[in-house]
Formats: sequence, structure tokens, C-alpha cells
Amino acid sequence: MQTSGNLREVAAYFVRLGFTAFGGPAAHIALMRDELVKRRRWLTDEEFLDLLGATNLIPGPNSTEMAIHIGYRRAGWSGLIAGGAGFIVPAMLIVLALAWAYVEYGATPQARALLYGVQPVIIAVVGQALWELGQKAVKDRLTAFVGAAALGLYVLGVSELPLLFAGALTVALIRNRAALLRLVSRPGSHVSLLFLPSSSLFQPSSFFLPPFDLFTLFLAFLKIGSVLYGSGYVLLAFLRADFVERLGWLTDKQLLDAIAAGQVTPGPVFTTATFIGYVLGGLPGALLATLGIFLPAFVFVALTVRVVERLRRSAWASGLLDGVNVASLALMAAVTGQLAGSALVDPFTVALALASLIALVRFKVNSTWLVLGGALAGLVWATLLQH
Repeated sequence: MQTSGNLREVAAYFVRLGFTAFGGPAAHIALMRDELVKRRRWLTDEEFLDLLGATNLIPGPNSTEMAIHIGYRRAGWSGLIAGGAGFIVPAMLIVLALAWAYVEYGATPQARALLYGVQPVIIAVVGQALWELGQKAVKDRLTAFVGAAALGLYVLGVSELPLLFAGALTVALIRNRAALLRLVSRPGSHVSLLFLPSSSLFQPSSFFLPPFDLFTLFLAFLKIGSVLYGSGYVLLAFLRADFVERLGWLTDKQLLDAIAAGQVTPGPVFTTATFIGYVLGGLPGALLATLGIFLPAFVFVALTVRVVERLRRSAWASGLLDGVNVASLALMAAVTGQLAGSALVDPFTVALALASLIALVRFKVNSTWLVLGGALAGLVWATLLQH
């Protein structure tokens, strides 16, 4: 599996992605698929979906865990480290620079014009990925029903984790109902169902932490990285509960500035931790906060990476994975719809999204160049409007 050439490829690709991947987890995953499945053919769509489903079953940032998984697939254990670190470190350095400017000058740099052009491109990239992955994930009426139900329930306010587990269990139980009935009907058999995690798992713990120190900072982010499911947008609730309400280390304004820094920069949204760590504890705080929130992702992927390779051999596991795949795509579609409402705000952004979609589908333009082109278009358009 592992060669020095593969390892260099993994490191080079994910470092580049860490510097250019705007748009949040859904966009990052779409960018990975466009480059690594369609262009480089490091893995198939089915393998990509299996890894996506596996990342949704464990806590942590999904796109970072995809980078870690793909790094392992391409270059073994060294690739596992190179994929994750390559994706995280560039974003961490950019956020670190923003945090320094924030502390020195009292405000984050404005990136409205850049995001104005980037966001419509991201909507197009994600939309194309959803369509093509959906054709693989929706295998029959059952998976179509599960996907539609997950989408509807998410829109109604049901959180991500129960939907993912419910989707997985529904497909697995229905597909294997004959085997389940045989098991239940055995004399003396006792079958118990695994209950979904209680809502308490989604709430920050209420244990007492002393006034600010670096070790406490590290533990707080380690806890968040170990229990947080769902997209990077869920991170805001966890950070506010811990750092504003429970610890009192940040104000609401500072927290919103930190979230903004994580969103306007490329790479994982979880690099918000870098910003908060620097504001609270300088460079040591930034490094410890980043390590704390991302370390669990490496551990969880390392523990499950061998299991993913054998999932398809089991009828039960295959059903679970098909269910979680289609539910994951439904959640991704819902988030994309929410993002589209804020990204497509006028005729220019709608036209930019449509042009990007045509470039992707008709001319197979590399999505990374489209993102950079969108940023340039946004800056140029904003400049023209000012004159």
C-alpha cells in the first residue's frame, strides 16, 4: 500500500486543499471527490461513500476525517498522519495570522468580497457532487425512502446523529428481516436493541473547570473534539456553552469573531479553536487548542480504519452503511440548501453558480481553479460596484 511516492502525493494534495478549500465540510468533501475519485482515481465512488458513511458514525470534523481516511488508503499509516496534518496545518496557519491581527488591531480582516464570489462556486461544486453521489447511494426504493425521510426530519429540526443511526438501522433491519425473525424465533433467544445515544451526549458536560490555564484549555477542546457530531455549524453551540456560559472566558462578540475567522478561511471550520486558543493564551494556547480538537479525529479513524475495509463483507454491516450513506447525503443536501439561501443573493451570484456548474459538468474544469476564479470574480465585481 505505502510508497514514498504515494506519501508525497497525499501530503502535496492535502496541503494544497488546506490552502484553497473554502466553503465548509460539505464543500471540502465535494472537492476531494472531484479530484481524488473523478480525476486521480485513488478510489471509487462506492469506496468514497463508504468512508463518508464511516466518518459520520464517529465524532469529529467529517472532512478532516475523510482526509485522514484517504491518506491511509493511499499511503498507509504515514499517509493517515500526512493526510490529516496536511489538511489542518495550512488552515491553522492562516487562522493564526488572523488571530494575531485581531489581538493586535482589535478586529478580524474583512473578506466579504472574496466570499461573495467563492460561495456560489461552492454551491455548484456541492450540487454536482450531491447529484452524482446520490445516484450511487440511492440503490432502491428503501434507500430513496430513507433519504427522503432523513431530509424531511432534518428540516423539521431533528438532529444529525439520531437520523444517521435511524437510517442505518432501518436499511439493515428491513434488508435482513428474515435473518432477524429467525434469530428472534429461536427458543430461549433474547434480542436487545441498541438505543440511540441520549440527548445528554450532545450537551457540554457540566463539570467545573478552574479559571484559565493552558491545560484546562486543552481539555476543553479535547472534550469537544471527542463528542461533537454533525457539521462544523454545530460547533458554535458547543463553544458558546463552554467558553461563554460555563467558563466565562469569551464574550459573545469574541466568539462570533472566532467563528467568522473559521468560516472565511479555507480548510476545516474546526480551526476556530486555533483562533480562540490564540486570543486566550497566545501561540501556546493556539497550538494546544488545535491539537485538542483534532486529536480525537486521528484516534477514531485509526481505530476504525481496518473495520471499514471489511464492512461490505457483512450483510448487516452493508445495510447499515447503505443507510448511513443515504442519510448523510440527505443531511448534506439540507445544509447545501440552507447555504444556497445566503450565497445566491442577487443575479450576479446566481449567474456565477450556473456558470460554475456548466464548467464542472460540461468542461470538467478542476474545482480548485473554479474556487480561486470565484474569489477573483467576487473581488473584481465588488471593486466595480464601488466605482
